[in-house]
Amino acid sequence: MTRTTLPISYEFFPPKTPEGAEKLRAVRQQLAVRRPEFCSVTYGAGGSTQSGTFRLVQEIQQEGMSAASHFSCVGASRESVRTELRELQAMGIARLVALRGDLPSGYGLGGEFQYASDLVAFIRAEFGDAFHIEVAAYPEMHPQARSPDADLQAFAAKVNAGADSAITQYFYNADAYFRFVDSARALGLDVPVVPGIMPITSSTQLLRFSDACGAEIPRWIRLRLQGYGDDTASIKAFGLDVVTELCERLRSQGAPSLHFYTMNQSAAVLAIAERLGL
Repeated sequence: MTRTTLPISYEFFPPKTPEGAEKLRAVRQQLAVRRPEFCSVTYGAGGSTQSGTFRLVQEIQQEGMSAASHFSCVGASRESVRTELRELQAMGIARLVALRGDLPSGYGLGGEFQYASDLVAFIRAEFGDAFHIEVAAYPEMHPQARSPDADLQAFAAKVNAGADSAITQYFYNADAYFRFVDSARALGLDVPVVPGIMPITSSTQLLRFSDACGAEIPRWIRLRLQGYGDDTASIKAFGLDVVTELCERLRSQGAPSLHFYTMNQSAAVLAIAERLGL
């Protein structure tokens, strides 16, 4: 039987202007009616949005929703990480999305953490079970991984270091997700692997993001989007069908929950949730 009570969560990014912050408050109000399990907030390259990230997670927490801070470690010292995590703890934040992160262009690797697994191990050693730790998973392989097996081993290192669950990069090929989960289970990795869902509302935006992060856009989807040209209404209608069908398949075959990359917008996520009967 198809489940209707599938947990969901949202990702937001820190707005850059007061107008953006006000708009995001309205978006969060609209999305809150779906009772998300938590809302995560992204963290710019090299911690470039750290103050904005921390402000936003605190604001979400004060609104009565559980907030998770993205937390990247590349270029960071143990002392700076310890200080920042204490700051989050003092705000009442109990959930982290632990990432290696990207350095701003032109910087070397630097810092005392080489991999996200080093960050996870440090958090566990310093803070015990004070934080629920999410890590990233890549059903279609991390763009910088040497091979699918190397990427799976990197995921295993994060889980074995103490991660509680994982959120995937977005994808539109459900088979890639289920194959990744099966491979993880074969290694004895039994943490929940939550699919990351990217609604399709703009073909140019989607293609740009996907080319940058290595997410695969199936050829049939790419061609349909190109065929619509500037017909925004048709792109959104097509995207709603595609992503709803993807979510239905994920739900029917046992995905533990869905994590929506909202892009600080509410309409597409609400339309998908409505179609799914969530």
